Amino acid sequence: NNAVREAMHSCFLYHAIRAGLDMGIVNAGMLAVYEEIPAELREIVEDVLLNRRPDSTERLLTYADTVKQAGPSAVIEQEWRSQPVQARLTHALVKGIVDFIDQDVEEARQQLARPLDVIEGPLMAGMSVVGDLFGEGKMFLPQVVKSARVMKKAVAYLMPFMEEEKERTGLRQAQGKVLMATVKGDVHDIGKNIVGVVLGCNNYEVIDMGVMVSCDRILDAAREHGVDMVGLSGLITPSLDEMAHVAREMQRRGFTMPLLIGGATTSRAHTAIKIAPHYGQPVVHVQDASRAVGVVGRLLSDDLRAGFEQEVREEQEGQRVRHAAGRRDQKLLSLEQARAHALRSDWERMDVPTPEFLGVKTVEVPIAELVPFIDWTPFFHAWELKGRYPQIFEDPTVGERAKELMEDAQAILKRIVEERLLAAKGAYGFFPANAVGDDIQVIPNPTPTPNPTPTPQPSNSAPAPSNTDQPTVTFHTLRQQADKGQAEPIHYALSDFIAPVESGVQDYLGAFAVTTGHGLEALRDAYRADHDDYNAIMAEALADRLAEAFAEYLHQRVRREWGYGQAEALTPDALIREEYRGIRPAPGYPSQPDHTEKSALFQLLDAQDRAGIQLTEHYAMHPGSSVSGLYFSHPESRYFNVGRLGKDQVEDYARRKGMPLNDAERWLAPNLGYDPEGS
Repeated sequence: NNAVREAMHSCFLYHAIRAGLDMGIVNAGMLAVYEEIPAELREIVEDVLLNRRPDSTERLLTYADTVKQAGPSAVIEQEWRSQPVQARLTHALVKGIVDFIDQDVEEARQQLARPLDVIEGPLMAGMSVVGDLFGEGKMFLPQVVKSARVMKKAVAYLMPFMEEEKERTGLRQAQGKVLMATVKGDVHDIGKNIVGVVLGCNNYEVIDMGVMVSCDRILDAAREHGVDMVGLSGLITPSLDEMAHVAREMQRRGFTMPLLIGGATTSRAHTAIKIAPHYGQPVVHVQDASRAVGVVGRLLSDDLRAGFEQEVREEQEGQRVRHAAGRRDQKLLSLEQARAHALRSDWERMDVPTPEFLGVKTVEVPIAELVPFIDWTPFFHAWELKGRYPQIFEDPTVGERAKELMEDAQAILKRIVEERLLAAKGAYGFFPANAVGDDIQVIPNPTPTPNPTPTPQPSNSAPAPSNTDQPTVTFHTLRQQADKGQAEPIHYALSDFIAPVESGVQDYLGAFAVTTGHGLEALRDAYRADHDDYNAIMAEALADRLAEAFAEYLHQRVRREWGYGQAEALTPDALIREEYRGIRPAPGYPSQPDHTEKSALFQLLDAQDRAGIQLTEHYAMHPGSSVSGLYFSHPESRYFNVGRLGKDQVEDYARRKGMPLNDAERWLAPNLGYDPEGS
């Protein structure tokens, strides 16, 4: 019973401090303000703590039961509503309560000379409290985004009055202007949206250009709006190269503002090594939303900027020195040596199951069927609440906030399911395949097998399908080259998990592309039109989780249709923990870091027509809430990190793909074990 428990904690601390308590370990985010505890509850609690009457325990239990029935917030409802309007507005902003915002803002407007005074006075004062609490770790990201929703609704209510007065329609003079964009070819923007909301809560004007924004548009807009700094965001690895391109262009055009770098694939090291050297002004990596305000504040401070810039430059120089030393010290095998240590399988005795069908199928699934497959842990991480689900609910620091976030997520998820606001659509299939060296050759339109649902059996014991004269689609794989220093090391490539053509064994490869992004744009825009960034971001986060759930759902189905998973009885948790035979790696991930391999995957599946998923020029999937990959059934298949690559392999890879060497080096830049410029 949170309301009563928090009241007991606060009352105890209040009296203990007065009695001489010097130090305590407390969860500051779950302490009620002593003066705000309703008088009746405070009296009953203190009767227990101070042992003032013999029936105090029974009275507290009786009272607590009424609070439980009414809901945790009922006990303080009347108390805060009786406060002056400034206190009510601050309380609403801190707690994220929108229910009374219009009437409270109207009351404040009646008391002040101009509508703008309401923004510059009580509303900004309340947001200052929010900013202070967030900075002190007493509020967490979901609460801050809820606060922003309250602020936006308040401003929206005042806008018509300000227009009537022909007054300036925005907030008071912002502390600074920040332009933010997801770079060309990338469609992911949840993190960017959260950072924008947090900066807005701290009185920064944010110009959000959206996704897939070209370098020219970013820089032209930066000049047009006279911004103080530019923030670039991206999720996929090709975005890293695009960020470096933007940095070079900012240098060429003579920009003097700081450049901020953020996104899932970015890092301090990459920013220091690959981006910062191209731009003479500060280039700062922002790890997450909680760091954004501090970084922006220091860069705009007359007193703090010089010291902060020097600190960043020294740290980045250290990163570059360590990187150069690590590259020199890292020993790579030659490609020939690495291939000599490939995984060796006894294909004559290998169980190579035959799928129920060959070719491609389209699949559509009700969202409700995907809900049990959701992995909630990354959902909380997206909101910067660290912990593993469901244990996160018991965390003494973020547990209560995690519960609130989950309740809000379930409410929107229920609406998505009942109103069919999102559609789950995909394509998947099975194809005859064999390895040719480090490549995998796949027959895209195989002759149908005579029996549509054969009994699973080792395919080498049955005749291979008559597909020998059909055209093929080729997947190019990469092999580990780092010296592992073991007696019998294995240097993996994904092609090791497919029977080589010389074995005479007919093997198979699976492929899939799924999305739950259809309908998301309309849902998100509807929330934004209602000034509700909180639920807009929530919808995006849920769509991403549902896409991953779709991939888990389909993988379970695929293993049964392929035969090797028919005896499985896996729970959704076991699926998430990958407690099964087979893998589903994807282009752009550690075992195959080259995103251009998605073109072969999408060609194989006809994914654009069948699933409505497109590839951007940088091979990001659109809609963003999409997942694609390959299926391998080999009993020893495993996930691995290709790691650093030698120039001999990159040259060989470029030749096999028919790609210019400099293009291959660009796509594989994070994995290169050498400097392509030779410096």
